Amino acid sequence: MNNKFKGQILIAIVCFVLGLMLVAQFRSTQKSGSAMTSLQRIQELTTQLKTVIDERERLRTEVSDLRKRLNEYENSAANISQVTEAMKKELEKARMVAGLVEGTGPGIIITLDDSNVPKQPGEDPNLFLIHDEDILKVVNELFAAGAEAVSVNGQRIIATTEIRCVGPTIMVNSVRMAPPFVIQAIGNPENLESSMKMRGGIIESLEVFGIQVTIKKHDKIIMPAYEGPVRFQYFEPVKAGE
Repeated sequence: MNNKFKGQILIAIVCFVLGLMLVAQFRSTQKSGSAMTSLQRIQELTTQLKTVIDERERLRTEVSDLRKRLNEYENSAANISQVTEAMKKELEKARMVAGLVEGTGPGIIITLDDSNVPKQPGEDPNLFLIHDEDILKVVNELFAAGAEAVSVNGQRIIATTEIRCVGPTIMVNSVRMAPPFVIQAIGNPENLESSMKMRGGIIESLEVFGIQVTIKKHDKIIMPAYEGPVRFQYFEPVKAGE
């Protein structure tokens, strides 16, 4: 065998071995690439899963906060409703005390009229007439006996009510009046009647001069509200801390 033929055989062997090495390297590279691709995919899925979990926790926290705020709003609304209702009751009570609302209840109705007894010569005719002080005494006695509301000829008696004589007439809440005078009072009928009929009281002193007086108990009296103006030009409430 000559040297040229040997050289060709050697080259062929070397090429064959080199081919085997290249094939092995290629397969190894394919397996490695496939493994790398799988690892990257797992990492991507892991990242996505973590993102989804974080978003779920964020949404869960947000829902919890919204529920808490909703409960606070509902409780606040309930509290506001309770406060508003309490304020309404207090305002209504204040209006009742001030005599600014119409009301009803048991009590008595007193009717006063001038005397019809014939006057004797020399007697003072004013003794047989009803005067502003007579009405004022009756009203004061009613309040002292526990009356919760009083009116005179439809005029509600309040803190600023004046009862005074103007010529031949009597004025109540700046309204002129003439007899008969109908005085309504809401309260315990028995107590109110007893206060009017007590010995030595205002009614007995009026009857001495023949003033006509009738007292009737009623289960339901309609008490009118004060309808005049309520103005305060000088009075001011004292503020806290002053």
